Order: sequence, then C-alpha cells, then structure tokens
Amino acid sequence: MLTPDFLEDFNPAMLAKGIAARAKARRLELNLTQQALAGRSGVSLGSLKRFETTGEISLKSLLCIAIALDSVPEFRQLFSIRNYQHIEEIISSENKKSRKRGRIND
Repeated sequence: MLTPDFLEDFNPAMLAKGIAARAKARRLELNLTQQALAGRSGVSLGSLKRFETTGEISLKSLLCIAIALDSVPEFRQLFSIRNYQHIEEIISSENKKSRKRGRIND
C-alpha cells in the first residue's frame, strides 16, 4: 500500500520505516554489514534486522545505532527549543518557562 509523501509525517509506522531505511542507507554508506553494526552498537543482530525490515526497535537500541552511525546530532534536535520569529513570541515564552505541567487535557 502506497502512502502519499505528505501523509508520512502523520503516520508513526511510516516514520519508523523511513528512519529504518535511512539508518540502513547510512550503514551501507559506511560499508558496514549488519553484523558489524550490531557489534559496534551493542544491539543484537536480530534486533537490527527487525529494525531494518519493520522499523520496530527500542529507543535505547535506536540511540545505540545512531551513536555507531555517527548520527547523534539529529537526536539532539528532537524536541529542541523553538526558534522565534517575533519578540512577542519570546516575551510570551518567558512567562511559560517556569511551568511544570500543562493545562490542556483533551
């Protein structure tokens, strides 16, 4: 089943498969076998194969693979602080920095 590219951002399964495909491409770019990447990352060969095939993997194992593939900067950007366009956004965010929990519950 083909999913239009613009829907990929809203489909967790497609996002996971895309991440797995990029990790595999990076592994091949580095000329590593699955066995070699498993050894470097500390992730079992079975988990690595399942990841490359289905996109399923634990977060800890994914981070270990990212470290082995020298792709940590991409994870550092995940959930990063927002870049502001206007001074009003900065002032508004200053008032919210001390917040410990959200108010919206739906």
